[in-house]
Amino acid sequence: MNGAVGPLGQLVAEPWDDFGLIDSGYGRKLERYGRFRFIRPEPQAMWAPAMADWAHDGEFIGASDEDGGGKWHNNRDVPWNGWHLKWQDVRFQAQCTPFRHLAFFPDMAPQWSWMRDRIAEGDEVLNLFGYTGVGSLALAGRGARVTHVDASKKSVEQGKANALLSDMADRPIRWMVDDAAKFTAREVRRGRRYDGIMLDPPKFGRGPTGETWRLEEGLPGLIGDCVKLLDGESKFLVLTVYAVRMSALAIGELLRQATASLGGQVEAGEMAVREEARGLLLPTAIFARWSR
Repeated sequence: MNGAVGPLGQLVAEPWDDFGLIDSGYGRKLERYGRFRFIRPEPQAMWAPAMADWAHDGEFIGASDEDGGGKWHNNRDVPWNGWHLKWQDVRFQAQCTPFRHLAFFPDMAPQWSWMRDRIAEGDEVLNLFGYTGVGSLALAGRGARVTHVDASKKSVEQGKANALLSDMADRPIRWMVDDAAKFTAREVRRGRRYDGIMLDPPKFGRGPTGETWRLEEGLPGLIGDCVKLLDGESKFLVLTVYAVRMSALAIGELLRQATASLGGQVEAGEMAVREEARGLLLPTAIFARWSR
């Protein structure tokens, strides 16, 4: 393994039938989710948009304070209970959530594809902070046995509903409502092992019984426990981090040191979505991943 992380790479989510970043600029972005178009705040879109007219079905207006918040302003045609989308063989429900996103993260598509290329029938995969299960179903669709963990019972129930939509309700997926860090520590004590792990931790969160998660404090220990669940036959560990004042070099080095005994390689960099109007890249997150 190289003695340092670098150079940094890029993972670019390209448009697909049910999703696309249409245009961006002046601190906003215009996206299509199936038949609907939405405007959302995007501080990193500091440039001018390509289009003068952003015809849309809804817009999220953020609150003025730094703690987030805000409200959707949609027309009557947008169903508040959601609508169905598809990515490859995975069907799922999109929905305008109070947290300004739409119940899945489309910039994760390159990571889903990368992991699908590396798993085999019967591989054991752990998905921490798994949210509504699109990533879990992407791997289950390739024959993986998936353990899906999220602290939100609502998100886990939505994951099960998405499995029904995808005709994957019979796939070997363990749906767990649990604190990700505590669950991982218990798996270490049980002597469990996995062929692959993916985790998408929030900056801040709470577990199902009030546990507090702060990324900068909890991530090193969680990564250390994740590595204890891997062995010489394991294939990958994928870490994605959003909305933090942290460098891809930092999480890359954390992962490089943690996986040093496993061999393999670590890459890190930025994730982005390609804009349809001009082809420019809108950054969304940072990542680090280990693979053999």
